[in-house]
Amino acid sequence: MSQSDDTIALAVRRLLAGFQAEDAAGETLGSATLEGVLVRDGLVQVTLGVDRARADALEPARRAAEGAIARLPGVANATIVLTAHRASAAPVATPQPAPPQPASHQAAARPPAPKPMPIPGVAHVMAVASGKGGVGKSTVSVNLAVALARLGLRVGLMDADIYGPSLPRMLGEHRRPEVRGDRMIPVEAWGLRAMSMGLLVEEDSAMIWRGPMIMGAVQQFLGQVNWGELDVLVVDLPPGTGDIQLTLSQRVQVSGAVIVSTPQDIALIDARRAVRMFEKVEIPVFGVIENMSVFCCPNCGHRSEIFGHGGARAEAQRLGHVFLGEIPLLLDVRSTSDAGTPIVAAAPMSEGARAFMAIAETLAKQLKKKH
Repeated sequence: MSQSDDTIALAVRRLLAGFQAEDAAGETLGSATLEGVLVRDGLVQVTLGVDRARADALEPARRAAEGAIARLPGVANATIVLTAHRASAAPVATPQPAPPQPASHQAAARPPAPKPMPIPGVAHVMAVASGKGGVGKSTVSVNLAVALARLGLRVGLMDADIYGPSLPRMLGEHRRPEVRGDRMIPVEAWGLRAMSMGLLVEEDSAMIWRGPMIMGAVQQFLGQVNWGELDVLVVDLPPGTGDIQLTLSQRVQVSGAVIVSTPQDIALIDARRAVRMFEKVEIPVFGVIENMSVFCCPNCGHRSEIFGHGGARAEAQRLGHVFLGEIPLLLDVRSTSDAGTPIVAAAPMSEGARAFMAIAETLAKQLKKKH
């Protein structure tokens, strides 16, 4: 951290130590366990450990403390995340032990899970996911988002891959997002409004963050970015079926998910896991895309099924989901992504762009049915 970030972190710790904002139960946020304060370029992430049962009651105090931190000199934006990784260090009272209850009574006494909420102004949230890395999911996310914008939709693109943000490179954008009050303004590129951790840190910075900090960043992108009026927010998820995917499903209403896979068996196994995860959290699956489906030699036209062919179509049929289409393995898809000019915008009549546009048209129809 720079010296200014050190100074801000110290001020945050002092503020939290003596913070007296009370919630309905008369408790203070200062009774929670401070697990971490991360400051980088004026962006503050605070993690507080609390007893899970008290998390809802502490929410008013959390919001008040978050606002107080945001008003500190040098702070551009602040997020406080409550976690249940540790119990609160200072319980208010020691209750008498209750007699054992039947398992059914214990289950009934648990607080209900938070209900996912819509993002103000955003009609639909569409997740783009894969069970494993290396299948070209981010390339698909960017080009689908640009294709939906070319169809006339108002589109946002959120990079939820906090450890490996690649959207700034693919969009050719590296401007820092503007901050107005307590809200970040997404950058605009290729007809999209976009937000990525890669816009907030240097391109070669290593994100050495623990889980709660990652969750805080995702929640900040969902709740503290001024997305404006959007027809769809495309969320590029990291590979796998972990915390970020669960945070998205629990925090916001997701209209549906798109699963990206290559044709090979090892990728299809992980794609199957991604499908099952969305089914378990009750998020509809819009369909499956087969990326890097087939390679055609640009010199002689010979077709090579490098990763196999048709596996994603067969898997979609087996799982009872729509097969959205194939994206061929093309040099210009890779080169335009590296150059920051998505192929749908750079070469709209190319084979790759037409493949993305066809899938986008299918997805636009599915989103329209959701109204």
